[in-house]
Amino acid sequence: MNIEKSRIAIHNDVLLATHQRSFDYIAGEVENAGDIVNKLAAFQVAIPSWALGTGGTRFGRFPGGGEPRCLEEKITDIGLLHQLNQSSGAISLHIPWDIPSDPSHIKALAAQYGLRFDAMNSNTFQDQPGQVFSYKFGSLQHVNKDIRKQAIAHNIEVIRHGIALGSDALTVWLADGSCFPGQLNFRQAFQHTLESLQEIYAALPDDWKIFVEYKAAEPNFYSTTVGDWGQSLLYTSKLGPKAFTLVDLGHHLPNANIEQIVSLLLMEGKLGGFHFNDSKYGDDDLTVGSIKPYQLFLIFNELVEGMDAKGMNHATGLGWMIDASHNVKDPLEDLLQSIEAIMITYAQALLVDRKKLAEAQQNNDVVTAQEVLQHAFRTDVRALVAAARLQAGGALQPLALYRTEKVREQLIHERGMKTVATGL
Repeated sequence: MNIEKSRIAIHNDVLLATHQRSFDYIAGEVENAGDIVNKLAAFQVAIPSWALGTGGTRFGRFPGGGEPRCLEEKITDIGLLHQLNQSSGAISLHIPWDIPSDPSHIKALAAQYGLRFDAMNSNTFQDQPGQVFSYKFGSLQHVNKDIRKQAIAHNIEVIRHGIALGSDALTVWLADGSCFPGQLNFRQAFQHTLESLQEIYAALPDDWKIFVEYKAAEPNFYSTTVGDWGQSLLYTSKLGPKAFTLVDLGHHLPNANIEQIVSLLLMEGKLGGFHFNDSKYGDDDLTVGSIKPYQLFLIFNELVEGMDAKGMNHATGLGWMIDASHNVKDPLEDLLQSIEAIMITYAQALLVDRKKLAEAQQNNDVVTAQEVLQHAFRTDVRALVAAARLQAGGALQPLALYRTEKVREQLIHERGMKTVATGL
């Protein structure tokens, strides 16, 4: 479905006076408000094709109705999100969940909604119907060379799909690992994985990147073959200049200092992408910023500082994507909340007084350093984020308009209550 531009205009007209008062106040407090608004308007976060449906746990899945039944409907849903917030201008496909049967048609449809194709994602953590060999004991690490070749061939197939759609990156996440001591030889597993990745790397077009994602645990709980950022960095360093580490916020052991990790990866030129979510206990895949908003701010603070130090464009220098599971919420509402949290946090990081912070660090003035960061974090920047949406043609309050227009009800009417989207 589509929301008429006139409906967005009416929505904005009703809220404009209140918004302007809030914006005038923050603009009076912030010297570079206009520059921040422009950076916010340029910043886009990719929506994964598997995130348009209801998620689930090992114990159940409770779809809410109106879920997209095919890739075309997923693209229209992302187009709707982008229409509302003007910050969801990319889609990240997961193969084989969303294989484009007609790439030209799919690419043209996405373009109609102002969407581009972000990194492609392979899947060797599940067995697919008709698959010759099982990934029960691993894929790229497997002791059986034929199974490794099957997994390599799948990743190369994903690259081909991506080329047809105009993507320029491949994300590889492996469930490979072990559940019990002695189950595998760690060094052999690493070497097999590296050799497999090298074959995939060799198939990359010249202008492509490969992102190697890491995860501390799950589904294997004794060891994972790409278990932390150090192991990912080892792989990407050995692969070559087109290989980068991808950071998923939920893929760390409790209390890991993620902001330090991204700072060092940026320094080494090996941070390639980001998967946003939030968690309380593990890889919970909760709404971005819903549990640990200050940690998200500290991470963004390092991202902004590190990217500026390297002269990188904030919007295009890294791959940005949401990777969440909407188990009890309307998926589209959850995604709107996540995008809003990302944009707010990015704006707060842009407010940090870099000069004052650097001086405090040089003088070992711990109190001032803390005050600088917390002042930016405590600043209400919602009017700046709303101004960026307004400037780009979006809604001042996307979630409120989504509910006013009864979008979910309309989707249920069009698609039915029993539809279940592909994905986790």
